[in-house]
Amino acid sequence: MGTTPSTLDELMSRSGKWLGLSTTASGRHSAAVVADRFDRITWRDTYEQSAGLREVAEELSGRHDHTGDLLTDVFLAAYQAGPRLREREEMAPSRLLNHQIIASLLESPGFAELHRETAGDPYAAAMAVLAQAAALRRMLERSREAQERSEQAEKARQDAEEAASAVGEALRQAAEETDEDGTVPAPAADAVQRSVVAAETSEADAQQAAEGAAQALAGAASGIGAATRNAAANAAAAAREEATLMRAWGVAPGELERMSFDERARLAERLRTGRLARWAELIGRFRQMADGERARRVENATGELVGVTLGDDLSRVIPSELANLGLPGLRAVFAARYAAGELMLYDSQGEQTTGKGAVVACVDTSHSMYEAGPGGVTREAWAKACALALLDQARHGGRDFVGILFSAADKIQVFRFPAGRSADTARVLDFAETFLGGGTSYQTPLTAAVDLLEEEFDAAARTRGDIVMITDDECGVTEEWMRGWIGAKRRLDFRVFGVAVGAPRAADTGSVLEALCDNLRSVEDFTDVHAAADLFRVI
Repeated sequence: MGTTPSTLDELMSRSGKWLGLSTTASGRHSAAVVADRFDRITWRDTYEQSAGLREVAEELSGRHDHTGDLLTDVFLAAYQAGPRLREREEMAPSRLLNHQIIASLLESPGFAELHRETAGDPYAAAMAVLAQAAALRRMLERSREAQERSEQAEKARQDAEEAASAVGEALRQAAEETDEDGTVPAPAADAVQRSVVAAETSEADAQQAAEGAAQALAGAASGIGAATRNAAANAAAAAREEATLMRAWGVAPGELERMSFDERARLAERLRTGRLARWAELIGRFRQMADGERARRVENATGELVGVTLGDDLSRVIPSELANLGLPGLRAVFAARYAAGELMLYDSQGEQTTGKGAVVACVDTSHSMYEAGPGGVTREAWAKACALALLDQARHGGRDFVGILFSAADKIQVFRFPAGRSADTARVLDFAETFLGGGTSYQTPLTAAVDLLEEEFDAAARTRGDIVMITDDECGVTEEWMRGWIGAKRRLDFRVFGVAVGAPRAADTGSVLEALCDNLRSVEDFTDVHAAADLFRVI
Protein backbone atom coordinates (compact mmCIF):
# COMPACT_ATOMS: atom_id res chain seq x y z
CA MET A 1 0.00 0.00 0.00
CA GLY A 2 1.14 3.52 -0.68
CA THR A 3 1.48 6.05 2.02
CA THR A 4 -0.17 8.94 0.20
CA PRO A 5 -2.17 10.86 2.82
CA SER A 6 -5.93 10.41 2.47
CA THR A 7 -8.78 12.38 3.85
CA LEU A 8 -11.61 10.79 5.80
CA ASP A 9 -14.09 11.83 3.12
CA GLU A 10 -12.09 10.02 0.45
CA LEU A 11 -11.91 6.84 2.55
CA MET A 12 -15.64 6.96 3.26
CA SER A 13 -16.36 7.35 -0.45
CA ARG A 14 -14.28 4.28 -1.29
CA SER A 15 -15.88 2.27 1.57
CA GLY A 16 -19.53 3.31 1.14
CA LYS A 17 -20.64 0.10 -0.57
CA TRP A 18 -19.26 -2.07 2.22
CA LEU A 19 -20.68 0.10 4.94
CA GLY A 20 -24.14 -0.52 3.46
CA LEU A 21 -23.57 -4.26 3.36
CA SER A 22 -22.35 -4.35 6.94
CA THR A 23 -25.55 -2.75 8.18
CA THR A 24 -27.91 -4.96 6.14
CA ALA A 25 -26.16 -8.27 6.65
CA SER A 26 -27.66 -11.30 8.38
CA GLY A 27 -31.22 -10.42 7.41
CA ARG A 28 -31.92 -13.72 5.60
CA HIS A 29 -34.63 -16.18 6.70
CA SER A 30 -34.32 -19.85 7.61
CA ALA A 31 -38.06 -20.59 7.11
CA ALA A 32 -39.46 -20.91 3.58
CA VAL A 33 -43.11 -20.59 4.66
CA VAL A 34 -44.20 -17.29 6.19
CA ALA A 35 -45.73 -17.97 9.61
CA ASP A 36 -46.94 -16.01 12.62
CA ARG A 37 -46.21 -16.96 16.19
CA PHE A 38 -49.50 -18.86 16.55
CA ASP A 39 -48.60 -21.12 13.64
CA ARG A 40 -45.18 -21.72 15.16
CA ILE A 41 -46.75 -22.52 18.54
CA THR A 42 -49.07 -25.02 16.82
CA TRP A 43 -46.07 -26.69 15.20
CA ARG A 44 -44.16 -26.90 18.49
CA ASP A 45 -47.16 -28.32 20.34
CA THR A 46 -47.81 -30.89 17.62
CA TYR A 47 -44.15 -31.83 17.48
CA GLU A 48 -44.08 -32.40 21.23
CA GLN A 49 -47.17 -34.61 21.03
CA SER A 50 -46.04 -36.72 18.08
CA ALA A 51 -43.41 -39.37 18.71
CA GLY A 52 -43.41 -40.05 14.97
CA LEU A 53 -42.41 -36.48 14.11
CA ARG A 54 -39.63 -36.54 16.67
CA GLU A 55 -38.29 -39.83 15.32
CA VAL A 56 -38.24 -38.51 11.76
CA ALA A 57 -36.56 -35.28 12.87
CA GLU A 58 -33.89 -37.19 14.80
CA GLU A 59 -33.17 -39.53 11.89
CA LEU A 60 -32.92 -36.78 9.27
CA SER A 61 -30.87 -34.43 11.43
CA GLY A 62 -28.30 -37.17 11.93
CA ARG A 63 -27.56 -37.16 8.19
CA HIS A 64 -28.54 -33.73 6.91
CA ASP A 65 -28.41 -30.13 8.06
CA HIS A 66 -31.40 -27.84 8.62
CA THR A 67 -33.97 -30.65 8.46
CA GLY A 68 -35.81 -29.19 11.45
CA ASP A 69 -36.60 -26.13 9.37
CA LEU A 70 -37.67 -28.34 6.46
CA LEU A 71 -40.12 -30.37 8.55
CA THR A 72 -41.56 -27.17 9.98
CA ASP A 73 -42.10 -25.83 6.47
CA VAL A 74 -43.77 -29.04 5.27
CA PHE A 75 -46.10 -28.98 8.28
CA LEU A 76 -47.02 -25.31 7.87
CA ALA A 77 -47.64 -25.73 4.13
CA ALA A 78 -50.18 -28.43 4.95
CA TYR A 79 -51.68 -26.73 8.01
CA GLN A 80 -52.09 -23.10 6.94
CA ALA A 81 -55.26 -22.14 5.10
CA GLY A 82 -53.25 -20.14 2.54
CA PRO A 83 -49.53 -20.97 2.80
CA ARG A 84 -47.27 -18.21 1.45
CA LEU A 85 -43.74 -18.93 0.24
CA ARG A 86 -40.95 -16.42 0.78
CA GLU A 87 -39.01 -15.07 -2.18
CA ARG A 88 -35.72 -16.89 -2.84
CA GLU A 89 -33.81 -13.63 -2.26
CA GLU A 90 -35.11 -13.54 1.32
CA MET A 91 -33.69 -16.95 2.18
CA ALA A 92 -30.40 -17.81 3.81
CA PRO A 93 -28.36 -19.66 1.15
CA SER A 94 -28.14 -22.79 3.29
CA ARG A 95 -31.96 -23.04 3.25
CA LEU A 96 -32.37 -22.72 -0.52
CA LEU A 97 -32.75 -26.49 -0.92
CA ASN A 98 -35.59 -26.40 1.62
CA HIS A 99 -37.13 -23.54 -0.33
CA GLN A 100 -36.86 -25.54 -3.57
CA ILE A 101 -38.55 -28.56 -2.01
CA ILE A 102 -41.43 -26.53 -0.53
CA ALA A 103 -41.90 -24.58 -3.77
CA SER A 104 -42.16 -27.84 -5.72
CA LEU A 105 -44.55 -29.27 -3.12
CA LEU A 106 -46.89 -26.28 -3.33
CA GLU A 107 -46.88 -26.44 -7.13
CA SER A 108 -47.50 -30.20 -7.34
CA PRO A 109 -50.94 -31.29 -8.66
CA GLY A 110 -51.63 -33.47 -5.63
CA PHE A 111 -51.05 -30.74 -3.07
CA ALA A 112 -54.47 -29.13 -3.50
CA GLU A 113 -56.14 -32.45 -2.71
CA LEU A 114 -53.87 -33.00 0.27
CA HIS A 115 -54.46 -29.48 1.52
CA ARG A 116 -58.24 -30.00 1.55
CA GLU A 117 -57.78 -32.72 4.15
CA THR A 118 -55.10 -31.02 6.25
CA ALA A 119 -55.80 -27.27 6.34
CA GLY A 120 -56.52 -26.14 9.88
CA ASP A 121 -56.03 -29.64 11.31
CA PRO A 122 -52.69 -30.06 13.16
CA TYR A 123 -53.06 -33.82 13.40
CA ALA A 124 -53.76 -34.26 9.69
CA ALA A 125 -50.89 -31.90 8.83
CA ALA A 126 -48.54 -33.95 11.02
CA MET A 127 -49.71 -37.13 9.29
CA ALA A 128 -48.95 -35.45 5.96
CA VAL A 129 -45.39 -34.79 7.13
CA LEU A 130 -44.98 -38.42 8.19
CA ALA A 131 -46.46 -39.66 4.91
CA GLN A 132 -43.84 -37.66 3.01
CA ALA A 133 -40.90 -38.52 5.27
CA ALA A 134 -39.49 -41.24 3.02
CA ALA A 135 -39.68 -38.97 -0.03
CA LEU A 136 -37.99 -36.14 1.88
CA ARG A 137 -35.23 -38.52 2.89
CA ARG A 138 -34.63 -39.53 -0.74
CA MET A 139 -34.69 -35.92 -1.94
CA LEU A 140 -32.11 -34.89 0.64
CA GLU A 141 -29.85 -37.81 -0.30
CA ARG A 142 -30.06 -37.07 -4.02
CA SER A 143 -29.55 -33.34 -3.48
CA ARG A 144 -26.57 -33.68 -1.19
CA GLU A 145 -24.21 -31.92 -3.63
CA ALA A 146 -26.66 -29.02 -4.03
CA GLN A 147 -26.90 -28.71 -0.25
CA GLU A 148 -23.12 -28.75 0.11
CA ARG A 149 -22.83 -25.99 -2.50
CA SER A 150 -25.49 -24.03 -0.63
CA GLU A 151 -23.58 -24.46 2.61
CA GLN A 152 -20.44 -23.16 0.87
CA ALA A 153 -22.42 -20.21 -0.43
CA GLU A 154 -23.67 -19.55 3.11
CA LYS A 155 -20.12 -19.62 4.46
CA ALA A 156 -18.90 -17.35 1.66
CA ARG A 157 -21.74 -14.95 2.34
CA GLN A 158 -20.91 -14.90 6.04
CA ASP A 159 -17.23 -14.21 5.19
CA ALA A 160 -18.30 -11.35 2.90
CA GLU A 161 -20.47 -9.90 5.67
CA GLU A 162 -17.61 -10.14 8.14
CA ALA A 163 -15.29 -8.46 5.63
CA ALA A 164 -17.84 -5.69 5.16
CA SER A 165 -18.00 -5.26 8.94
CA ALA A 166 -14.18 -5.10 9.01
CA VAL A 167 -14.31 -2.15 6.57
CA GLY A 168 -16.60 -0.32 8.96
CA GLU A 169 -14.32 -1.06 11.91
CA ALA A 170 -11.21 0.11 9.99
CA LEU A 171 -13.01 3.29 8.99
CA ARG A 172 -14.01 3.94 12.61
CA GLN A 173 -10.39 3.60 13.70
CA ALA A 174 -9.34 5.94 10.90
CA ALA A 175 -11.91 8.50 12.03
CA GLU A 176 -10.49 8.45 15.56
CA GLU A 177 -6.95 9.09 14.22
CA THR A 178 -7.92 11.82 11.73
CA ASP A 179 -6.01 15.13 12.10
CA GLU A 180 -7.72 18.44 12.59
CA ASP A 181 -7.39 19.20 8.87
CA GLY A 182 -9.18 15.93 8.00
CA THR A 183 -6.05 14.01 6.99
CA VAL A 184 -5.92 10.34 7.98
CA PRO A 185 -2.51 8.94 8.96
CA ALA A 186 -1.06 6.57 6.38
CA PRO A 187 -1.18 3.38 8.56
CA ALA A 188 -4.87 3.93 9.30
CA ALA A 189 -5.64 4.76 5.67
CA ASP A 190 -3.75 1.65 4.52
CA ALA A 191 -5.80 -0.45 6.97
CA VAL A 192 -9.00 0.86 5.42
CA GLN A 193 -7.69 0.15 1.92
CA ARG A 194 -6.73 -3.43 2.88
CA SER A 195 -10.17 -4.08 4.40
CA VAL A 196 -11.84 -2.79 1.23
CA VAL A 197 -9.72 -5.11 -0.97
CA ALA A 198 -10.53 -8.05 1.35
CA ALA A 199 -14.24 -7.20 1.18
CA GLU A 200 -14.11 -7.05 -2.62
CA THR A 201 -12.40 -10.44 -2.75
CA SER A 202 -14.91 -11.97 -0.30
CA GLU A 203 -17.81 -10.51 -2.21
CA ALA A 204 -16.50 -12.02 -5.45
CA ASP A 205 -16.04 -15.39 -3.75
CA ALA A 206 -19.57 -15.19 -2.32
CA GLN A 207 -20.98 -14.37 -5.73
CA GLN A 208 -19.16 -17.27 -7.31
CA ALA A 209 -20.33 -19.65 -4.56
CA ALA A 210 -23.93 -18.42 -4.97
CA GLU A 211 -23.79 -19.07 -8.71
CA GLY A 212 -22.41 -22.56 -8.09
CA ALA A 213 -25.18 -23.27 -5.57
CA ALA A 214 -27.81 -21.98 -7.99
CA GLN A 215 -26.50 -24.27 -10.73
CA ALA A 216 -26.50 -27.28 -8.40
CA LEU A 217 -30.05 -26.52 -7.28
CA ALA A 218 -31.15 -26.13 -10.88
CA GLY A 219 -29.69 -29.54 -11.63
CA ALA A 220 -31.58 -31.07 -8.71
CA ALA A 221 -34.84 -29.27 -9.51
CA SER A 222 -36.29 -31.86 -11.91
CA GLY A 223 -35.67 -34.71 -9.47
CA ILE A 224 -37.14 -32.68 -6.62
CA GLY A 225 -40.21 -31.84 -8.71
CA ALA A 226 -40.90 -35.49 -9.54
CA ALA A 227 -40.34 -36.57 -5.95
CA THR A 228 -42.63 -33.92 -4.49
CA ARG A 229 -45.38 -34.80 -6.97
CA ASN A 230 -45.29 -38.42 -5.86
CA ALA A 231 -44.97 -37.44 -2.19
CA ALA A 232 -47.97 -35.09 -2.35
CA ALA A 233 -50.08 -37.68 -4.18
CA ASN A 234 -49.20 -40.40 -1.67
CA ALA A 235 -49.81 -38.12 1.30
CA ALA A 236 -53.15 -37.04 -0.19
CA ALA A 237 -54.15 -40.67 -0.63
CA ALA A 238 -53.20 -41.44 2.98
CA ALA A 239 -55.10 -38.41 4.29
CA ARG A 240 -58.12 -39.26 2.16
CA GLU A 241 -58.06 -42.88 3.36
CA GLU A 242 -57.96 -41.84 7.00
CA ALA A 243 -60.73 -39.26 6.51
CA THR A 244 -62.82 -41.92 4.74
CA LEU A 245 -62.24 -44.33 7.61
CA MET A 246 -63.35 -41.74 10.16
CA ARG A 247 -66.47 -40.89 8.19
CA ALA A 248 -67.30 -44.54 7.53
CA TRP A 249 -67.14 -45.35 11.22
CA GLY A 250 -69.24 -42.30 12.07
CA VAL A 251 -66.50 -40.36 13.87
CA ALA A 252 -67.67 -36.75 13.74
CA PRO A 253 -65.22 -33.86 13.15
CA GLY A 254 -66.19 -32.38 16.51
CA GLU A 255 -65.25 -35.62 18.25
CA LEU A 256 -61.87 -35.63 16.52
CA GLU A 257 -61.20 -32.05 17.63
CA ARG A 258 -61.76 -33.04 21.26
CA MET A 259 -59.24 -35.87 21.07
CA SER A 260 -55.61 -35.47 22.02
CA PHE A 261 -53.00 -36.19 19.35
CA ASP A 262 -52.18 -39.61 20.82
CA GLU A 263 -55.86 -40.57 21.16
CA ARG A 264 -56.53 -39.71 17.57
CA ALA A 265 -53.42 -41.52 16.39
CA ARG A 266 -54.43 -44.65 18.32
CA LEU A 267 -57.96 -44.47 16.92
CA ALA A 268 -56.67 -44.11 13.35
CA GLU A 269 -54.33 -47.06 13.83
CA ARG A 270 -57.15 -49.17 15.22
CA LEU A 271 -59.41 -48.28 12.31
CA ARG A 272 -56.66 -49.16 9.84
CA THR A 273 -55.75 -52.49 11.42
CA GLY A 274 -59.01 -53.72 13.01
CA ARG A 275 -60.88 -56.84 11.89
CA LEU A 276 -63.33 -54.85 9.76
CA ALA A 277 -60.85 -52.24 8.46
CA ARG A 278 -61.05 -53.55 4.89
CA TRP A 279 -64.83 -53.14 4.93
CA ALA A 280 -64.83 -49.43 5.79
CA GLU A 281 -66.15 -48.63 2.32
CA LEU A 282 -69.06 -51.05 2.82
CA ILE A 283 -69.82 -49.55 6.24
CA GLY A 284 -69.76 -46.07 4.72
CA ARG A 285 -72.13 -47.12 1.92
CA PHE A 286 -74.54 -48.62 4.45
CA ARG A 287 -74.60 -45.38 6.40
CA GLN A 288 -75.11 -43.30 3.26
CA MET A 289 -77.95 -45.57 2.16
CA ALA A 290 -79.59 -45.25 5.58
CA ASP A 291 -79.25 -41.46 5.37
CA GLY A 292 -80.94 -41.53 1.99
CA GLU A 293 -83.80 -43.70 3.24
CA ARG A 294 -84.34 -41.38 6.18
CA ALA A 295 -84.55 -38.46 3.78
CA ARG A 296 -87.10 -40.31 1.62
CA ARG A 297 -89.23 -41.47 4.51
CA VAL A 298 -92.45 -39.52 5.05
CA GLU A 299 -93.99 -39.88 8.47
CA ASN A 300 -97.65 -40.96 8.48
CA ALA A 301 -97.62 -41.62 4.73
CA THR A 302 -100.96 -42.54 3.23
CA GLY A 303 -99.91 -45.80 1.64
CA GLU A 304 -102.34 -47.84 -0.50
CA LEU A 305 -106.00 -46.75 -0.23
CA VAL A 306 -108.22 -49.71 0.66
CA GLY A 307 -111.54 -48.07 1.67
CA VAL A 308 -113.22 -45.62 4.03
CA THR A 309 -113.25 -45.71 7.82
CA LEU A 310 -114.26 -43.41 10.71
CA GLY A 311 -111.92 -41.32 12.86
CA ASP A 312 -110.53 -37.86 13.59
CA ASP A 313 -107.38 -37.77 11.43
CA LEU A 314 -107.87 -34.52 9.49
CA SER A 315 -105.07 -35.43 7.05
CA ARG A 316 -107.25 -38.30 5.66
CA VAL A 317 -110.72 -36.69 5.63
CA ILE A 318 -112.62 -37.47 2.41
CA PRO A 319 -113.67 -34.51 0.17
CA SER A 320 -117.40 -34.76 0.94
CA GLU A 321 -116.68 -34.25 4.65
CA LEU A 322 -114.47 -31.25 3.88
CA ALA A 323 -117.26 -29.77 1.79
CA ASN A 324 -119.34 -29.41 4.97
CA LEU A 325 -116.83 -26.83 6.20
CA GLY A 326 -117.83 -24.62 3.27
CA LEU A 327 -121.46 -24.47 4.41
CA PRO A 328 -121.99 -22.31 7.53
CA GLY A 329 -124.98 -24.37 8.61
CA LEU A 330 -123.01 -27.65 8.59
CA ARG A 331 -119.83 -26.50 10.33
CA ALA A 332 -121.29 -27.33 13.73
CA VAL A 333 -122.13 -30.83 12.47
CA PHE A 334 -118.53 -31.26 11.25
CA ALA A 335 -117.20 -30.13 14.63
CA ALA A 336 -119.46 -32.55 16.51
CA ARG A 337 -118.45 -35.49 14.31
CA TYR A 338 -114.77 -34.54 14.66
CA ALA A 339 -115.10 -34.46 18.47
CA ALA A 340 -116.76 -37.89 18.41
CA GLY A 341 -114.14 -39.34 16.05
CA GLU A 342 -116.80 -40.12 13.44
CA LEU A 343 -115.48 -38.26 10.40
CA MET A 344 -115.26 -40.35 7.23
CA LEU A 345 -111.60 -40.98 6.43
CA TYR A 346 -109.67 -42.72 3.70
CA ASP A 347 -108.49 -46.08 5.00
CA SER A 348 -105.01 -47.10 3.86
CA GLN A 349 -102.69 -50.03 4.01
CA GLY A 350 -98.97 -49.39 3.77
CA GLU A 351 -95.72 -49.57 5.65
CA GLN A 352 -95.97 -49.55 9.39
CA THR A 353 -95.03 -46.40 11.23
CA THR A 354 -91.67 -46.33 12.95
CA GLY A 355 -91.20 -47.73 16.41
CA LYS A 356 -90.63 -45.78 19.59
CA GLY A 357 -88.80 -48.15 21.91
CA ALA A 358 -85.23 -49.38 21.66
CA VAL A 359 -83.69 -50.76 18.49
CA VAL A 360 -82.04 -54.10 19.27
CA ALA A 361 -79.73 -55.66 16.67
CA CYS A 362 -78.98 -59.34 17.28
CA VAL A 363 -75.95 -60.25 15.15
CA ASP A 364 -74.87 -63.84 14.64
CA THR A 365 -71.12 -64.31 15.15
CA SER A 366 -70.93 -68.07 14.74
CA HIS A 367 -68.03 -69.57 12.77
CA SER A 368 -70.04 -69.76 9.54
CA MET A 369 -70.30 -65.94 9.49
CA TYR A 370 -66.66 -65.92 8.33
CA GLU A 371 -67.80 -67.16 4.93
CA ALA A 372 -67.34 -64.72 2.06
CA GLY A 373 -69.72 -64.00 -0.77
CA PRO A 374 -69.52 -61.87 -3.93
CA GLY A 375 -66.70 -59.35 -3.91
CA GLY A 376 -65.00 -61.18 -1.03
CA VAL A 377 -67.33 -59.54 1.50
CA THR A 378 -67.97 -61.80 4.47
CA ARG A 379 -71.34 -62.47 6.07
CA GLU A 380 -70.00 -60.88 9.24
CA ALA A 381 -68.94 -57.69 7.42
CA TRP A 382 -72.41 -57.24 5.87
CA ALA A 383 -74.13 -57.94 9.19
CA LYS A 384 -71.91 -55.59 11.21
CA ALA A 385 -72.22 -52.82 8.60
CA CYS A 386 -76.01 -53.16 8.73
CA ALA A 387 -75.95 -53.08 12.54
CA LEU A 388 -73.81 -49.93 12.61
CA ALA A 389 -76.26 -48.24 10.25
CA LEU A 390 -79.07 -49.28 12.62
CA LEU A 391 -77.12 -47.62 15.43
CA ASP A 392 -77.17 -44.40 13.41
CA GLN A 393 -80.86 -44.91 12.71
CA ALA A 394 -81.65 -45.22 16.42
CA ARG A 395 -79.65 -42.14 17.29
CA HIS A 396 -81.41 -40.07 14.63
CA GLY A 397 -84.73 -41.20 16.04
CA GLY A 398 -83.78 -40.46 19.64
CA ARG A 399 -84.02 -44.16 20.50
CA ASP A 400 -81.81 -46.43 22.56
CA PHE A 401 -79.71 -48.91 20.61
CA VAL A 402 -78.55 -52.28 21.88
CA GLY A 403 -76.20 -54.54 19.95
CA ILE A 404 -76.32 -58.21 20.93
CA LEU A 405 -73.60 -60.45 19.54
CA PHE A 406 -74.41 -64.15 19.85
CA SER A 407 -73.42 -67.61 18.74
CA ALA A 408 -73.88 -70.72 20.88
CA ALA A 409 -76.33 -70.78 23.80
CA ASP A 410 -73.63 -69.82 26.29
CA LYS A 411 -72.01 -67.14 24.15
CA ILE A 412 -73.50 -63.66 24.12
CA GLN A 413 -72.21 -60.12 24.52
CA VAL A 414 -74.41 -57.04 24.94
CA PHE A 415 -73.43 -53.48 23.96
CA ARG A 416 -75.74 -50.64 25.06
CA PHE A 417 -75.83 -47.21 23.47
CA PRO A 418 -78.43 -45.07 25.29
CA ALA A 419 -80.20 -42.28 23.45
CA GLY A 420 -79.14 -38.77 24.36
CA ARG A 421 -75.48 -39.71 24.86
CA SER A 422 -72.73 -39.60 22.28
CA ALA A 423 -71.74 -43.09 21.15
CA ASP A 424 -68.21 -43.69 22.40
CA THR A 425 -66.14 -44.58 19.35
CA ALA A 426 -64.04 -47.14 21.20
CA ARG A 427 -67.22 -48.87 22.35
CA VAL A 428 -68.61 -48.87 18.81
CA LEU A 429 -65.38 -50.46 17.59
CA ASP A 430 -65.55 -53.07 20.35
CA PHE A 431 -69.05 -53.98 19.17
CA ALA A 432 -67.99 -54.13 15.54
CA GLU A 433 -64.81 -56.13 16.09
CA THR A 434 -66.00 -58.68 18.64
CA PHE A 435 -66.46 -62.18 17.19
CA LEU A 436 -67.53 -65.02 19.49
CA GLY A 437 -67.34 -68.09 17.24
CA GLY A 438 -69.11 -71.40 17.86
CA GLY A 439 -72.61 -72.57 16.96
CA THR A 440 -75.93 -70.74 16.82
CA SER A 441 -78.77 -70.30 19.31
CA TYR A 442 -81.81 -68.13 18.62
CA GLN A 443 -83.26 -68.34 22.11
CA THR A 444 -80.32 -66.77 23.96
CA PRO A 445 -80.11 -63.44 22.06
CA LEU A 446 -83.86 -63.06 21.61
CA THR A 447 -84.48 -63.69 25.31
CA ALA A 448 -81.88 -61.03 26.12
CA ALA A 449 -83.58 -58.65 23.66
CA VAL A 450 -87.00 -59.18 25.25
CA ASP A 451 -85.52 -58.67 28.72
CA LEU A 452 -84.10 -55.33 27.58
CA LEU A 453 -87.43 -54.21 26.11
CA GLU A 454 -89.19 -55.34 29.28
CA GLU A 455 -86.74 -53.31 31.32
CA GLU A 456 -87.38 -50.27 29.13
CA PHE A 457 -91.14 -50.71 29.52
CA ASP A 458 -90.89 -50.95 33.31
CA ALA A 459 -88.63 -47.88 33.52
CA ALA A 460 -90.26 -45.58 30.96
CA ALA A 461 -93.51 -47.30 29.89
CA ARG A 462 -92.18 -47.39 26.30
CA THR A 463 -93.39 -50.05 23.89
CA ARG A 464 -93.01 -50.57 20.14
CA GLY A 465 -89.37 -51.52 20.17
CA ASP A 466 -87.72 -53.12 17.14
CA ILE A 467 -85.61 -56.29 17.11
CA VAL A 468 -83.49 -57.06 14.04
CA MET A 469 -82.22 -60.64 13.88
CA ILE A 470 -79.29 -61.11 11.47
CA THR A 471 -78.17 -64.71 11.12
CA ASP A 472 -76.89 -67.26 8.60
CA ASP A 473 -78.16 -70.40 10.29
CA GLU A 474 -81.32 -72.35 11.03
CA CYS A 475 -82.06 -73.04 14.66
CA GLY A 476 -84.90 -74.58 16.63
CA VAL A 477 -86.66 -73.17 19.71
CA THR A 478 -88.65 -74.96 22.38
CA GLU A 479 -92.44 -74.87 22.51
CA GLU A 480 -92.38 -73.39 26.01
CA TRP A 481 -89.99 -70.63 24.92
CA MET A 482 -92.20 -69.86 21.91
CA ARG A 483 -95.24 -69.40 24.15
CA GLY A 484 -93.29 -66.94 26.29
CA TRP A 485 -92.08 -65.12 23.17
CA ILE A 486 -95.62 -64.69 21.81
CA GLY A 487 -96.81 -63.39 25.16
CA ALA A 488 -93.98 -60.88 25.43
CA LYS A 489 -94.59 -59.70 21.87
CA ARG A 490 -98.26 -59.09 22.63
CA ARG A 491 -97.45 -57.31 25.88
CA LEU A 492 -94.61 -55.10 24.67
CA ASP A 493 -95.86 -54.58 21.10
CA PHE A 494 -92.42 -54.94 19.53
CA ARG A 495 -91.66 -55.85 15.92
CA VAL A 496 -89.15 -58.39 14.70
CA PHE A 497 -87.23 -58.04 11.44
CA GLY A 498 -85.21 -60.99 10.18
CA VAL A 499 -82.29 -61.08 7.77
CA ALA A 500 -81.01 -64.43 6.58
CA VAL A 501 -77.47 -63.68 5.41
CA GLY A 502 -76.26 -66.11 2.78
CA ALA A 503 -78.71 -68.76 4.02
CA PRO A 504 -81.92 -68.68 1.96
CA ARG A 505 -83.26 -71.87 3.60
CA ALA A 506 -83.36 -70.08 6.95
CA ALA A 507 -85.94 -67.74 5.41
CA ASP A 508 -88.02 -70.46 3.76
CA THR A 509 -91.75 -70.69 4.34
CA GLY A 510 -92.37 -72.60 7.52
CA SER A 511 -88.90 -71.93 8.98
CA VAL A 512 -88.42 -71.00 12.62
CA LEU A 513 -87.08 -67.60 11.58
CA GLU A 514 -90.24 -66.93 9.58
CA ALA A 515 -92.36 -67.82 12.61
CA LEU A 516 -90.38 -65.41 14.77
CA CYS A 517 -90.33 -62.42 12.42
CA ASP A 518 -92.90 -59.94 11.17
CA ASN A 519 -90.68 -58.99 8.25
CA LEU A 520 -88.12 -61.39 6.77
CA ARG A 521 -85.74 -61.19 3.84
CA SER A 522 -82.78 -63.16 2.51
CA VAL A 523 -79.51 -61.53 1.38
CA GLU A 524 -77.14 -63.29 -1.01
CA ASP A 525 -75.18 -60.42 -2.58
CA PHE A 526 -73.10 -58.96 0.25
CA THR A 527 -72.01 -56.02 -1.88
CA ASP A 528 -75.63 -54.84 -2.05
CA VAL A 529 -76.51 -52.49 0.80
CA HIS A 530 -79.96 -51.77 -0.65
CA ALA A 531 -81.17 -55.25 0.24
CA ALA A 532 -81.93 -53.80 3.67
CA ALA A 533 -83.17 -50.39 2.50
CA ASP A 534 -86.76 -50.92 3.59
CA LEU A 535 -85.59 -51.57 7.16
CA PHE A 536 -84.49 -47.96 7.37
CA ARG A 537 -87.83 -46.68 6.16
CA VAL A 538 -89.83 -48.44 8.88
CA ILE A 539 -87.43 -48.68 11.85
